[in-house]
Amino acid sequence: MAYQTIYPYTGEVLHEFPNASDEKLEETLTVAHRLYQQWRQEKPATRKPVLHRLATLLREKRTEMARIMTQDMGKLLTEAAGEVDLCADIADYYADHGEELLQPVNLPSDSGKAYYLKQSTGVIVAVEPWNFPFYQIMRVFAPNFMVGNPMILKDASSCPASAQAFADLVLEAGAPVGSLTNLFISYDQVSAAINDPRVAGVCLTGSERGGAAVAQEAGKALKKTTLELGGNDAFIVLGDADWDLLKKVAPQARLYNAGQVCTSSKRFIVMDNLYDDFVAMMKEAFSHAKLGDPMDPETIVAPLSSKSALEKLTAQVQTAVDHGATVVYGNEPVEGPGFFFKPTILTDITEDNPIFDQELFGPVAVIYKVHSEAEAIALANKSSYGLGNTVFSSNVAHAKEVAAQIETGMSWINAGWASLPELPFGGIKNSGYGRELSHLGMNAFVNEHLIYEPYQN
Repeated sequence: MAYQTIYPYTGEVLHEFPNASDEKLEETLTVAHRLYQQWRQEKPATRKPVLHRLATLLREKRTEMARIMTQDMGKLLTEAAGEVDLCADIADYYADHGEELLQPVNLPSDSGKAYYLKQSTGVIVAVEPWNFPFYQIMRVFAPNFMVGNPMILKDASSCPASAQAFADLVLEAGAPVGSLTNLFISYDQVSAAINDPRVAGVCLTGSERGGAAVAQEAGKALKKTTLELGGNDAFIVLGDADWDLLKKVAPQARLYNAGQVCTSSKRFIVMDNLYDDFVAMMKEAFSHAKLGDPMDPETIVAPLSSKSALEKLTAQVQTAVDHGATVVYGNEPVEGPGFFFKPTILTDITEDNPIFDQELFGPVAVIYKVHSEAEAIALANKSSYGLGNTVFSSNVAHAKEVAAQIETGMSWINAGWASLPELPFGGIKNSGYGRELSHLGMNAFVNEHLIYEPYQN
């Protein structure tokens, strides 16, 4: 596995990193396990200043860190800068609330006094993707750091500079060696780490295939896992949707990060009275979405992360068309350098189309017409995924009633997807299991240790 930064805008190789040896992995496991044992004797408050310092460093080095991410995977520099801001907020959130979230929890019982402790469990292996090179790491690192679980990071091979920059910042913030160690390791070495008795669990964000492989390995080793495995999120437009707000939200809900977001709205399910206008509105927005240099603040759509990503999406769209999909806009090659995919709108996709239940990881919007609310709900639920969902309606109370009927881990009302430190992130079905962020993310790898003192008769 070659760890390389290939700038998606030019195809130029900017950085190459050597793979870590088995000896380096063993050394890392030894150091991390020793740190876990040390942290078990310390209070979470001792780690709080490190997270605050990390947040400060992120804000001070905002542009520098954003540029590294843009060069690694091609996202707009403005979006990368926003990602740095979010990471700083997550670090501050867990520094501010970690102690409180880790307090013992009293349990009512007529037979005695009972409570449970929230204790660390050991070294965690994090297998993370390329589409949010800092955020994906921060949302698992910050809570586990406060809990007292050291972390070993195996990041995507296409964004090695970002992973190393993040790990270096953690050390610069004053974290002990072993708190977060980035290793350029192979999947065989990941398997070896999972099976090591010093490792307590694995968190992964990635593909269904990758999640299944990691979960299988972890299951054999009796290790806990949390998995986030993508989505095919519905965006339900009810007949009374606020049109002006819809025009602002819907295009960006698909084009942000060039559509390479697990929680991007991918399936737009629109009531028949708004369908024609919605298709025309999306076509107008997509036709004015400027493709270009991701460092240019005027650019709207960045290149895809890699040549292979471009080839996969191109093949998926062609498969859709070959099986009856209508191209309303796009699906044309983009001239010049860079791994660009022209924003595309597809309609007339039937359930027997091979891509009906596939995630299209790029700027491709699929629009469906429905004739009733019940039909909209049924179509939204006709998916093997269940990550996120949006419902648009001027009647907010009713929108919430509709959202509650969608088989998904998260729903947004009259808004595109979003991520905040205090809100849990995760899905159901083939989108995975477990939650990150909020207090739920704090509990992902803790030992809920019961302490019970029965009353003496």
